[in-house]
Amino acid sequence: MLELHKSYVIDDNQQPIAVQIPIAEFEKIEEILEDYGLAKLMEEVEEEKPLSKDDTILSITKRRKCGKLNIPKGS
Repeated sequence: MLELHKSYVIDDNQQPIAVQIPIAEFEKIEEILEDYGLAKLMEEVEEEKPLSKDDTILSITKRRKCGKLNIPKGS
């Protein structure tokens, strides 16, 4: 388990309103969440049939034209 070194931020009434943690611990939490999210996305599509090369090119071309994909031409 990830050990967190937290410091509480309190308001004028001595009520906790925030928590501070070292940046390295925050970055580790981000990494864990990103890995978890990626794993969930991979589970969602594992039963889907992969696109053919032609279908992939068509999809990228359509997205580029709609402005939904920001990849320079020739990439």
